[in-house]
Amino acid sequence: MHDERALLEERLNRTLKERIRPALYGDSVPLSLEVWNAPDEPVPIAEALAASYEPAQVGDAWGPPWGTTWFRLSGRVPEAWAGRPVEAVIDLGFTHPGPGFQAEGLVYTAGGVPAKGIEPRNTYLPIEGDDVLFYVEAAGNPTILDFHPFLPTQLGDKLTAGTDPLYQILRADLAVFQPDVWHLILDIEVLQGLMKELQDHDPRRHKILRALDRSMDVLDVQDVAGTADRARAQLADVLAKPASASAHRISAVGHAHIDSAWLWPLRETVRKCARTFSNVTTLMEQYPDFVFACSQAQQFAWMKEHYPRVWERIKDHVAGGQFVPVGGMWVESDTNMPGGEAMARQLVHGKRFFMDEFGVETLEVWLPDSFGYSAALPQLIKLSGSRWFLTQKLSWNQINKFPHHTFWWEGIDGTRIFTHFPPVDTYNSSLSGEELARASRQFAEHADASRSLVPFGYGDGGGGPTREMMETAHRVASLEGSPTVQVEAPSSFFAAAEEEYPNAPVWAGELYLEKHRATYTTQAKTKQGNRRSEHLLREAEHWSTAAALAGADYPYEALDALWKTVLLHQFHDILPGSSIAWVHREAEETYARVAAELGALIETATAALVGSGDEDVLLDVLGGPVPGAFVEAVDGVLDNGILRVTVSADGVITSVHDYATDREVLSGPANLLQLHADTPNQWDAWDIDPFYRNSTTDLLPDERLDSGDTVVVRQKFGASTVTQRIQLRAGARQVDFSTEVDWHECEKLLKVAFPLDLRAEVSTAETQFGHLHRPIHTNTSWENAKFEICAHRWLHVGEPGMGVAIVNDSTYGHDVTRTTRPDGGTTTTVRLSLLRAPRFPDPETDQGEHRFRYSLVVGGIPEAIDAGYRINLPSRVVRGSLKNGTQAVEPLVSTNNPAVKVEAVKLADDRSGDVVVRLYEAHGGRARASLRTSFPYYRIQETDLLERPLSDASGDLTLRPFQVITLRITPEGKR
Repeated sequence: MHDERALLEERLNRTLKERIRPALYGDSVPLSLEVWNAPDEPVPIAEALAASYEPAQVGDAWGPPWGTTWFRLSGRVPEAWAGRPVEAVIDLGFTHPGPGFQAEGLVYTAGGVPAKGIEPRNTYLPIEGDDVLFYVEAAGNPTILDFHPFLPTQLGDKLTAGTDPLYQILRADLAVFQPDVWHLILDIEVLQGLMKELQDHDPRRHKILRALDRSMDVLDVQDVAGTADRARAQLADVLAKPASASAHRISAVGHAHIDSAWLWPLRETVRKCARTFSNVTTLMEQYPDFVFACSQAQQFAWMKEHYPRVWERIKDHVAGGQFVPVGGMWVESDTNMPGGEAMARQLVHGKRFFMDEFGVETLEVWLPDSFGYSAALPQLIKLSGSRWFLTQKLSWNQINKFPHHTFWWEGIDGTRIFTHFPPVDTYNSSLSGEELARASRQFAEHADASRSLVPFGYGDGGGGPTREMMETAHRVASLEGSPTVQVEAPSSFFAAAEEEYPNAPVWAGELYLEKHRATYTTQAKTKQGNRRSEHLLREAEHWSTAAALAGADYPYEALDALWKTVLLHQFHDILPGSSIAWVHREAEETYARVAAELGALIETATAALVGSGDEDVLLDVLGGPVPGAFVEAVDGVLDNGILRVTVSADGVITSVHDYATDREVLSGPANLLQLHADTPNQWDAWDIDPFYRNSTTDLLPDERLDSGDTVVVRQKFGASTVTQRIQLRAGARQVDFSTEVDWHECEKLLKVAFPLDLRAEVSTAETQFGHLHRPIHTNTSWENAKFEICAHRWLHVGEPGMGVAIVNDSTYGHDVTRTTRPDGGTTTTVRLSLLRAPRFPDPETDQGEHRFRYSLVVGGIPEAIDAGYRINLPSRVVRGSLKNGTQAVEPLVSTNNPAVKVEAVKLADDRSGDVVVRLYEAHGGRARASLRTSFPYYRIQETDLLERPLSDASGDLTLRPFQVITLRITPEGKR
């Protein structure tokens, strides 16, 4: 029986490939082809319509890497084809199996209206009328990703990619479309996919196989189009068998997860969106039941700015309920590394865009592909007015299978969000039998729930759902042996799933992805640009608010644009460092521009505050005491009477003695640079694999120099050099390090180690609006998998009576280990990951000069929090004078409780003049605090993140652990 079945399957596969598919189109005539190569960057359609085209023909080479070639195609439908469906078929030279990863095109009508994308597996354009004229804007995007192997390539930047054409145009025809053949192909694919997933003993499997065999019997391979209807008739009975009443229920949601940058630059993403959204809006006109969910407000905004015709179609279909905004974020951002206020603004700007443009409030946060999810997110999701969360990426875990698909996700403050993790394990489904069966088979909550969601459509590089997918959805809507399938909006799924399963299990804490851990480190300058931008934005908003209260204009438009630029670059392939060289080169340039513009805003605001004069005024958004001067270095020793730091002759720190406890902080050489071989099995820029620890080289400095208040150490290794400056301030319990690296290594990982004489049970790392504890032990595979972890401005370890934190100005990757020494003592080692050098997708990743600042802080978590703020928000000194005779401008808002931190001060987005303040409880306990303002006010309201009032409030606050509160304060003058 097995041999007979194999024989039948082989017959089916060959007939489908060699006979049926080639018969999809009947008679054909060539289109007349002309070409124009656009100079350099893409041009507007008006320029392309007015260009001078030259004759071309099928077989011609085109497409220098990242170039744009315009084709003008014309022809006439033969009279003999009257009444028959006719399509233009265009093959730009496709070799990749799916759209989005190589050449793509956007078809424009003769009048310059975007009509439809042209991509692999989507090469047709329906033709109406007899005279044919249209244009194709063809993008010569190179194929960067072949998955295996991951080879270094210079194609990732137009500056290095060369100019030789990559493609040949292979087809440009008018052809008669054969609907019966097309439907036969779809019938066969649906049944074949289902059959392969059914068990050998299932009678349904054998009935499908026999029906397919009979279908091949009646098909005349010499006249496929003429006999396709007979072949389909043999399949009608098995296609008509309905699903069982107990079948798993799938909500199919059209989708095109478009990476806002990845293996293409930002400018190409704009065009990918235009192609995809043209495709799906055209599909909506063909299939009224088609629903397409689209996240990332930034991508909508691009259409509004660059493609007004596409934008109008989107608006029409949003109003009709088919084009569904989801996600409520500006982009599908990374959630590990953005700061607290940035995560809040992702939700604020995303949700506000959808509300302002469409009158739609999104209720689900949609992050299928981000590389792990911060435990601070549930509270922020709820505070934004959203209810649900969707992710897919956890299916990539290397070690542990995530135990739930529908669950309540509990954040660090106790907030719970109803969450779904689609068991189909993809956000690019084609609704194949294999995928539907996998979704049903893997669903973890079968005992209590019956629903899951499947996003379908080509994604990553765009393309979206196809007409074939919609036809498949109709065939599998109710099919025996398969889950039921209903095409609907995500909100319909979430509402039904939550109603069905209100007592879903709870997962508390971060959703840690056991993969892509190197994204905390790769492309250090991108991460540094993000961190610096976040804190400059805080300063710019704070001082601009102070200046506005004093009568100056508030720069609403400038701050809005700068925030959106920073939020865009937090996309989950930009900030994590996993994009091509072009993306990160532009990011570095953009961050420099952002810094300059924010610097100018700060200068304008502070000038309005301090007036003219020649005194040094201290401007400090944090308030608090001014840091002391640095103490002198004597023979490698820095001593301020609180700590004594000893730097050995070979340049490493051998002792940090704490006078208050009379304890040695270190258990070995500290500030020790260590080099590892770094060759992950896959995904070079993304991954650190645990075997990197098998090879470690300690890097000892070449010289130590005492220079006034600084101990300077220098060293060379490989092709790289490092210069470090070590300092200690008077009155401080922290040692400061400034490290400059000229980095020219390949496939290496640079870490800096601090072995501490502590037995710590957990490490504590800052995350958005709080911190989380992670066990240091490796009792279970779950803890063992967290061998690289993310921290924001600080990471702390401690035991009763002693604690130490490492604070930083731009580093996110850390590891913490615990060992027992021969003397019976315990060493807890904290290491920061400074630099990597992967070869893919950017072969020059991180090459060049870098500057890092970090500090060792002796103290508890409160001291770590304050030091983390201070290293990122140093005081700013300007020339001027204050009328009250003081030398410092006090912060606008503060509290009398050090556990309650002010994270943002700004004017309300509605331009009412109200002051918006975001605060949170930072220590992880209950807190009472009184609000202090430097301006009189008459009303305070508590609001959500979008500054919508929730309740009246006062200056006396009570907060639960890690609670975030947004206050809207109306100044006295606005009464």
